[in-house]
Amino acid sequence: MGLSAKRSMSAQQPPLSLRVIRPEEIAPGDADDEAKSDSGPPAELLAEIESASQRLETASPREILAWAVERFAPKFTMATAFGPEGMTIIHMLPEIAPDTPIFNLDTGYQFAETLELRERVKQRYGIEVELKRPAQTVAEYEQANGGPVYKTDPNRCCRDRKINVLKQAAVGFDAWASAIRRDQSPDRARAPIVGWDKKFGLVKVSPLANWTKKQVWGLITEQDIPYNPLHDQGYLSVGCQPCTRSVQPGEDERAGRWSGFAKTECGLHTAD
Repeated sequence: MGLSAKRSMSAQQPPLSLRVIRPEEIAPGDADDEAKSDSGPPAELLAEIESASQRLETASPREILAWAVERFAPKFTMATAFGPEGMTIIHMLPEIAPDTPIFNLDTGYQFAETLELRERVKQRYGIEVELKRPAQTVAEYEQANGGPVYKTDPNRCCRDRKINVLKQAAVGFDAWASAIRRDQSPDRARAPIVGWDKKFGLVKVSPLANWTKKQVWGLITEQDIPYNPLHDQGYLSVGCQPCTRSVQPGEDERAGRWSGFAKTECGLHTAD
């Protein structure tokens, strides 16, 4: 599935200057932020996003993104793990809203190939994806917990190094874009195009919810969108290096995540 290395859009897109968040800048959220997440949105907003979700059910990803930007910018953001779906959204945003802030939850366990893709995004689109990290480095975290937590309690590791970081990243925003597809897993099968994300206190917009894997890779091939080379090595879904393996023929798309555990989601896209 190799693609050519041309970067024709790099000269067309103005660079975005987005800084890397240092660990010491991530502080616990205040009571107002917790209340926002716990109490839920006003009834009027719930009705609005439910209506929008139904209306956008047959819309294209670009149309969904354009609606989200018009409705929520500048308080609209995107989280990406640089998967193929996320890369297609990153490819669309420069045409729709090039100033949209994009961030990556850098757990400290990511593959080198994933972080290298961040540099390719900067070269191709002029977008510097912001890295948001936990307060503790990997070494500090493992020392404090007697070793790698992912080996004994991967749910806690994901919570400490991803979910809690996203809760802080969500402060100041009203909506975020995710790159999930409904056909990826049972947990994602009922994802609305637009919905209320109680866990993070945000409106969650999923432009690719009703797309298929074939459609995603078709656009990547057609538009020469950069992607993680690990996908060519059998890694259908790429997360943290210690918890990701290549997938064997016939296995589920997410079978390579947390292999050996009854776990297929980090928790970002589940209700609890």
